[in-house]
Amino acid sequence: MPPWGAFCTAHDLVLLGFAHMPALQPLLAALFLAMFLVTLLGNALIVLLSALDPALHTPMYFFLRHLALLEICFSLDIVPRLLVTLLWPGQGMSPTGCALQLLLVLSCVTSECFLLTAMAWDRHVAICRPLRYGALVSPRLCRLLAATCWLAGVPVSLVFTIWLFSFPFCGPHGIRHFFCDIAPLLSLVCGDTSVFEANVLVATVLVIMVPFCLIATSYGKILATVLRMPSATGRRKALSTCASHLMVVVLFYGTTGVIHLRPKASYSPESKQVVSLSYTLVTPMLNPLIYSLRNKEVKAALGRVCCRRQESGPRE
Repeated sequence: MPPWGAFCTAHDLVLLGFAHMPALQPLLAALFLAMFLVTLLGNALIVLLSALDPALHTPMYFFLRHLALLEICFSLDIVPRLLVTLLWPGQGMSPTGCALQLLLVLSCVTSECFLLTAMAWDRHVAICRPLRYGALVSPRLCRLLAATCWLAGVPVSLVFTIWLFSFPFCGPHGIRHFFCDIAPLLSLVCGDTSVFEANVLVATVLVIMVPFCLIATSYGKILATVLRMPSATGRRKALSTCASHLMVVVLFYGTTGVIHLRPKASYSPESKQVVSLSYTLVTPMLNPLIYSLRNKEVKAALGRVCCRRQESGPRE
């Protein structure tokens, strides 16, 4: 019986997480908790600022608000269970709980792919067709795009989650990862999963590569437009509005692409966990920092909101 067998029932699944480095688990828990709190605080600040300050009531910050909300949901799905795994190793997780976590992970990743694409389209219209920006990027269309991005991942994630958990799992049920993901769960399956894996690969290529190609196309047109601008100041201003989003795209796709588009046997579970930390913990934490530190409008909005709160405070 595995060492964690006494902590779970015969049907439970156990996230082994960083069980290969037991001496570092308390330190990792403290580090991940700090990153989690920074992620929640930073993204919540972006949500509040973009909602409270009228100067940020634009399509770009509307999509940024939804990106921040999505990062909060993603972190709440991953980090609390990770902390439990580190602080109380061997705690069992019901198949239903694991399936729900997998469903939310797949849905959030898919939604972020589409949301980053919508943000790239917004910048493309703003720079390449500025005279028609107000007509093309209407509030109604922005709301429709945001709703589509949130809901786009639900059907795909629901189908693959139900399909995966319809397979019989062989014991012991130790998952060599810190959250329920498709690849480590497949290693527990008894039976032929070739058809499932082929469909997952097709869906992954569509969900990751199609939005990425659309983003690349948008930025290709943006670059071509910027290079034709006669003013160096205009070129810098146009590129500065895209810099933060482009950094987030590179961070997100650079890590998710490495994990989900590589053959299953080409990486060890330990290396997969390290790369997975990038898009589950690091990227959600860095997104608000990237947008706030590089964006004068966000910093100015923070100053205005703080000033208004001070002016509206209690007076003698």
